[in-house]
Amino acid sequence: MSRHVQDPAVALIARGLLAEIDALTDEAASLVTAEIDVYRLDGLVPAADLRASVAHNLGYLLGYLAGSETLELDAPRRTGRKRAEQSVPLPEVLRAYRVAIAMLWQRLVDSARAAGHEAEAALLGAASTLWEIADDYSQALTEAYRQTVKQQLIADERRRSALVASLQNGTTRGQPTVWEIAKLLGMPFEGAFLVVVAATPAATEAVPALEMRLRRLEAVSAWRAEPDYDIGVVSYGTRRPVGEILAAISATSDCRMGVSPPYNRLDLTPRATRYAVVALEGLRPGAAGVNQLEDAPLSELMIGNLDTTRRFVERVLGSVLRLPDDDRAMFLATAQAWLDARGSAAEAGRLLYCHENTVRYRLRRLEEHLGGPLGDPTTAAELAAAMQAIRTFPHLRAHVTGSGAAR
Repeated sequence: MSRHVQDPAVALIARGLLAEIDALTDEAASLVTAEIDVYRLDGLVPAADLRASVAHNLGYLLGYLAGSETLELDAPRRTGRKRAEQSVPLPEVLRAYRVAIAMLWQRLVDSARAAGHEAEAALLGAASTLWEIADDYSQALTEAYRQTVKQQLIADERRRSALVASLQNGTTRGQPTVWEIAKLLGMPFEGAFLVVVAATPAATEAVPALEMRLRRLEAVSAWRAEPDYDIGVVSYGTRRPVGEILAAISATSDCRMGVSPPYNRLDLTPRATRYAVVALEGLRPGAAGVNQLEDAPLSELMIGNLDTTRRFVERVLGSVLRLPDDDRAMFLATAQAWLDARGSAAEAGRLLYCHENTVRYRLRRLEEHLGGPLGDPTTAAELAAAMQAIRTFPHLRAHVTGSGAAR
């Protein structure tokens, strides 16, 4: 720094205090410990550590005033980095610094008064410069502290990202076990979990807000970024119903998200991740929203190969899906009601609020599009599977191609 106090009277006072640096250090450290609670916590800032930091900072400052040192900011930067690593709150670190500087100033004033009016006047004349130096020290400490915290956050995020990757891809030899990963992420091994996949670039802004909402619901989440989406594992315990967690996820606007079915052990995360990724792919292209798949045997088969599922839907229901909107909706609603009613036309009629003969008429017309009677177990099974597919992947309704009957 170019700023320097040249007055010989001030330099003489500073040299006198430098000779008492040990006593000054003890006094400042005692004041900090007495006035600031965090410095009294066992093991957070060891007494020897605090004393060394105080001695370093006071020694540099007095050496500069004495003219024997060029003022450097290494001491406050070192203090800022160290306290950040010890997780001491920054306001308390700055308060400790102010306590030590105030004590030093008082000793300078006392020494100047003892030396006479000339020395006192010289010190008062240099006061503004001294406090500017103190501000420079505080700024250097703050910048070093914040930079260290930033580096810690980046390192922690990378570590958590790597742990999430291990969960989602399955652990291998040489990696932490799932039990160890659970502990490192602050999650239980057994509990209630979801995997959430959010498409980028909207996820860049949406995920931090979602993390905050989940935290308010006492849910822990850990995320990792991939080129096309962000993937998160959410642990929400047993005190919150899954509906509350899904509501928090659904409140994320302007983002496309796929959500897995709930699962109860972290070692099942790879399977849940496949569900969540396919759920995201099942959203209509370009549309924001949240899609969650059912944990059903047919869903398990369908997520294995979405292209195969799409071709299957086309083969079974293609003729129906190419009908005008009203006819398509009527046939699909009738088919679903008939399946829900376990093949009973009377029960299906009750579900549809129409006469059972109307249901039978619609079913006969549906059979023409299916190319086989619903009394045939194969036709009925294929209809059930195709209906499950378009419920699981609503976008498949829009992916029919070609023309003519389904088969």
